[in-house]
Amino acid sequence: MGMRTMLVEKNGALGGTTTVAGVALPGLFHAWGQQVIAGIGWEMVKQAVSLAGGTLPNFSDWRQPHYKLQVPVVAPLFAATADEAVLRSGSGLRLHTMLGAVSPAGDFWRVTLCGKEGLTQVLARRIVDCSGDADVVGLAGLERESNTQRQPGTLMVRLGGYELEELDFEALDVAYSRAVSNGELRATDLSMSERPMRRFLSSRGENTIHVTGVDGGTSVTRTAAEVEARRTLTRIYRFLRGQEGLQNLTVDSWAIECGIRETFTIDGLERIRSDDYLSGRHWDDAVSNSFYPIDLHRPDGDGIEIRALPYGTVPSIPRGAMIPRGSNNLIVAGRAIAGDQEANSAYRVQASCMAMGQAAGANAALSVTERVPMAEVPLPLLHDALRARGAIIPGEVVIPPR
Repeated sequence: MGMRTMLVEKNGALGGTTTVAGVALPGLFHAWGQQVIAGIGWEMVKQAVSLAGGTLPNFSDWRQPHYKLQVPVVAPLFAATADEAVLRSGSGLRLHTMLGAVSPAGDFWRVTLCGKEGLTQVLARRIVDCSGDADVVGLAGLERESNTQRQPGTLMVRLGGYELEELDFEALDVAYSRAVSNGELRATDLSMSERPMRRFLSSRGENTIHVTGVDGGTSVTRTAAEVEARRTLTRIYRFLRGQEGLQNLTVDSWAIECGIRETFTIDGLERIRSDDYLSGRHWDDAVSNSFYPIDLHRPDGDGIEIRALPYGTVPSIPRGAMIPRGSNNLIVAGRAIAGDQEANSAYRVQASCMAMGQAAGANAALSVTERVPMAEVPLPLLHDALRARGAIIPGEVVIPPR
């Protein structure tokens, strides 16, 4: 859209949860057999799938479990696809860089970047905060909110070295219960409480470890989360290696960082509540769609609460939930937008975040060209800009009756 931009990324690869946290299954882009999220993120996902020689799920079969409609990608190839998309756009790119300070400077933001070469300052007319933790919002001195009990994190791993058909799961569950009772394991270590060993080992450990009592919104608490995640994995690994049939257990892959589900959300001009999400409320200032069940990983670690959306429901994301109260030139995209814990557990997923990111970027660019605050960009203008780049506008997809 003609803006001079810089993308600042704390890690060595773009892609966030999809790449460095190991959840290489972006979704959901389709609802009830219809595509409801497209645009820049969707195009990158398709390119990464094609590059890897993969295939897309059968999105028309919407009755299958929701996780089967997520799109498997090869994480390093997705990261490379994202690299090329950013560089092709003409944007500047700073990896291994974090924000150290943010302060208003007239119509600009003065931003201090912290890199390997030290501190550097840049001026920005607008900032899009996609940190997941509302880092810019906090550095700017604006209000952030957090729940007293946060959802657990997850360290993504893939285990090997065993054959499922050779395992005695009844004996393993007895041993597991004994290990919890004697303190060798914690009851919260696994994301399921019913038939824990069969479910954990059948999934090869993927997305089944709960790291409880973690925050992750600051460097101090994030350090504690990473240490606790690896400590939890080690605890589980030692226990399993002592069980019949698992003596040769291996950790074949692991994510380099613990996946954090929630830290801070902003105090936005609007706030998405669970009933807004479950009812598919169409906001007057809706800028993108979202589609995922309520996916609340219980803060005590005892399982997951999944609530499916009623047929035909396609939730939307209002721009007001992306704009911090008291700000003019700042917008947020991703899990840190304003919402309650249940709604957040659904719209925090990758496809929804991609749609929000495109909407936030377009809104920021138009805010500059129109010389208006973020909340005053004319919605028809924003919607036209999004359509021009392949995005789907809320209300445009009609779900047929059953």
